[in-house]
Amino acid sequence: MKNVVIIGGGIAGVEAAIYYRKEGFEVELISDRSYVFIYPIAIWIPVRTSRFEDVAYSLDKIAARHKFTLTVDEVVSINASEKTIILKEGGARQVEHLVIATGAAKVKHEGLEHTLSICGAPEQSILLKDKIDALIAKGSGKIAFGFGGNPNDPSGVRGGPGFELFFNLHHRLKKLGIRENYEMTFFAPMPEPGARMGAKALKMMEMMFKRNNFGTRYGKKIKRFDENGVIFEDESRLESDLTMFIPAGNGSELVLNSDLPKNNAGFIRVNNFCEIESVEGWYAIGDAAALVGPDWKAKQGHIAEVMARNAAHNSAIAYGLKSGDKKTYEDHLNILCVMDMGNGAGFVYRDDKKALLIPMPIIGHWMKIGWGWYYKLSKMGYIPRIPGM
Repeated sequence: MKNVVIIGGGIAGVEAAIYYRKEGFEVELISDRSYVFIYPIAIWIPVRTSRFEDVAYSLDKIAARHKFTLTVDEVVSINASEKTIILKEGGARQVEHLVIATGAAKVKHEGLEHTLSICGAPEQSILLKDKIDALIAKGSGKIAFGFGGNPNDPSGVRGGPGFELFFNLHHRLKKLGIRENYEMTFFAPMPEPGARMGAKALKMMEMMFKRNNFGTRYGKKIKRFDENGVIFEDESRLESDLTMFIPAGNGSELVLNSDLPKNNAGFIRVNNFCEIESVEGWYAIGDAAALVGPDWKAKQGHIAEVMARNAAHNSAIAYGLKSGDKKTYEDHLNILCVMDMGNGAGFVYRDDKKALLIPMPIIGHWMKIGWGWYYKLSKMGYIPRIPGM
C-alpha cells in the first residue's frame, strides 16, 4: 500500500486524510494540535452562543473512524530538495509523498499584541469572550472590528468572520438592551471591504450598516495598534476598548524558511492539480498554497476541501491506484458562505457569472448552526456528504 504524510490538522488536512484513505493510501496526519478547530463556527464562542469544546473537534475520533495514523507533533523544518521534514519531537523524516496543509501565517502589524483575532490561534476566541464579558460588565464602551490586506496576494484576505462576529456582538448587545451604550465601528484599509462579493452585496452591506448605526473607517492604511485603538497612516485614530483585527494571510515561517517554491506572499506555488512545482510527489493545499484564478478569488474552507480531494484523486492516478483524468481546483473557484448575524444570515455566492447576497432572516442562523453539526457528522461518516459543502 502506498504511504502519504499530511502536515496540518485543519480543514484541508482532515479532508485530505479522509480522502487519501478512500483512495487506498496508508495515511499519517501530523498536527500540532489534537483537534481540528472549526473556524466557521468559532464566531459564536466570544458571544457565548457556543463553547470552545463545541468548536474544537477531536482528531483522535476522526483518525479512529477513518483508520489513519495521527501524530501530534510540530514540523519545524522542510527541505524539498532532499524530501525531508524535521519534527520537534520525532526528528528527521524522509518523505517521498507529502501533502502540505499547514495553513497561512498572518501579516505582521506593529502593536498587534493589542488586538485579538477570531481567525487567530483558537485560544484567542476565549480571550475575546472574556474581553466582551468585561466590556458588558462595564456597561458602555467603544468597539472596533476590522481586517487587513496583503497586496502581494489579496486571496489571503479574510474579512467574512470579522463581519459575522461584529453582527453577532451587535445582536447580543441588543438582546441585553444595552446596544445604545456602545460605539461600534468597522475598519479596513481598502476603500470597499468585501468588494469581491460583488456590487449588489456591497450595497446591501452598506444599508445594513446604516440601519444598525455602525461606524466605518475605510480606505486608510493601518500604521499600528496600541492599547487604546487603531492609528492610521495619516496619524488619525480610532479609539477602542476592544479591537478585533484579522490580519491578511501570509506565508508561514515554516514555508518561508524552506526551499519550497513560493510566490511573493510566501505561499507555495502549485499547478492546477495541487502538485508543488518541481517537487515530484509533493502537494500543497488550502491556505498554504498560492491560488491562481480571477481577481475576486478567495481562500475559503470549501476550496481547501476541493484541493484536498483533488490531491488524493490525482495522487491515486500518479501512483497507479486508479485510472482516469486528473482534477483541477481552478474550475471550482467561487465564494460561498452563509454570513451569520445572530438573528439571521446572508447567503453569499460569487463566481464569474454572478454575485449574490440573499438575506435569510432567522432561518439563515439555524442553517449555519446546522452546517456545524453537518461538518462533524459528515467527517465521521455518519451522514453522507453533500456535494459543494
